[in-house]
Amino acid sequence: MTLKSAELPDCNLYPNQPIIVEPNAPTPKHTLYLTNLDDQKFLRFSIKYLYLYQKSVTVSSDTLKRALSRVLVDYYPLAGRLRAADDQKLEVDCNAQGALFVEAFMDITADDFLQFSLKPNRSWRKLLYRVDALTFLDVPPLIVQVTNLRCGGMIVCTAINHCICDGIGTSQFLHAWAHHTAKENLDLPIAPLHSRHVLKPRNPPQMTLPHPQFTKHVPSPKDPSSHVDIFNFLQSQPLRPASFIFSPAHLLRLKRQCVPSLKCTTFEALASHTWRSWIRSLDLSPSLTVKLLFSVNVRKKLIPEIPQGYYGNGFVLGCALSTVKDLVSANLHHGVKSVQIAKSALDDGYVRSMIDLLEDKTLKTDLSMSLVISQWAKLGLEDLDFGKGKPLHMGPLASDVYCLFLPVIGDVNAVRVLVSVPESVLEKFEYYMNECLDYKEENNGDHNGNGNGNGNGYGIHRENNNG
Repeated sequence: MTLKSAELPDCNLYPNQPIIVEPNAPTPKHTLYLTNLDDQKFLRFSIKYLYLYQKSVTVSSDTLKRALSRVLVDYYPLAGRLRAADDQKLEVDCNAQGALFVEAFMDITADDFLQFSLKPNRSWRKLLYRVDALTFLDVPPLIVQVTNLRCGGMIVCTAINHCICDGIGTSQFLHAWAHHTAKENLDLPIAPLHSRHVLKPRNPPQMTLPHPQFTKHVPSPKDPSSHVDIFNFLQSQPLRPASFIFSPAHLLRLKRQCVPSLKCTTFEALASHTWRSWIRSLDLSPSLTVKLLFSVNVRKKLIPEIPQGYYGNGFVLGCALSTVKDLVSANLHHGVKSVQIAKSALDDGYVRSMIDLLEDKTLKTDLSMSLVISQWAKLGLEDLDFGKGKPLHMGPLASDVYCLFLPVIGDVNAVRVLVSVPESVLEKFEYYMNECLDYKEENNGDHNGNGNGNGNGYGIHRENNNG
């Protein structure tokens, strides 16, 4: 029967599931140092990917398990276990304990799933085995579930611990797994480098620059900023996913809002548009200072550059700042300039200062007035081919208040924006995001909509670590 709604039926686990897949050859047994960029509390969750494959390109679970066992020899930290070291710091016990692998069946077809694939819902969590664990540290760093479908297709879901690697690392691992599935006896094109001492803090630490991404600040009753907290607002609201596909033509229109006075990249234009639309929909006081936090790969920004294959978190959060009034009362120019200023600051000295600053384990990423954007659109995630063809769909397992820029299957130059917002502002947010898709060239797409509201409190929340 055809799926009538976005709600997925239950998964039926196969007998004797889950199983542990161990590396198929001896691996180094040691404790792996995690850098200050790796073990931030902000990253203590698993990155969860979902891939949908049609019948003609599926491979057997036995083949996937055999290849996984092989690739875990090279990516052996993912077969280890996280543990707490001194001073609230994490490390990896590289003990070859193995990854969790689950095989299941769901009575739907690939076409059924595609009907509702743009907006994840909570029922998708059935597609990834949930470990009954007391703490984040008790969850294996790598979990895989292969769900076979009635049509012969399959859904592959993975959960990869963010403390061990970033988006580039997850893509590198997944492509290595696919490589060993399709070409079992060929060496990997990129060998992972697990030593992380290139990003150790200096002794003594040298915090030479401001880092507004982080805070130790606890607002007092006399502090005006204590009355507005996007984090707390979002935690208290029912959230609904919003999804938008921006074609190359749409992205060009956005960029044209800034020329000729300001040239910008696609990311800068789309990030600024999303930030501006999000802030406008929340109806905040014009005088408030708001932030955009966005991931930036710094592998080539350090001196010397981080070696190819470095397998750890090689990104930092850039932080653009603006008052609400400046961000929403003009076109994209102000937001783009703010993003460019934040990006230009991220040189070797800035990153080293941030690493040193994070020796202070009481610091927190400042989410109180921030939108967080993570760039998945240029990682090659949509090209994951286990030897018989690429996926019909690739995306996250869930949508939350972290905004994702996602690839669009079949159009390498398009971008899908996915973020969850409160039901009460969803319609406004969709209107502002869609403005640039419908506007006429001669009016520059500038609908001011100043959003001078009453300063209600708003806030940020992220999904449970165990998915």
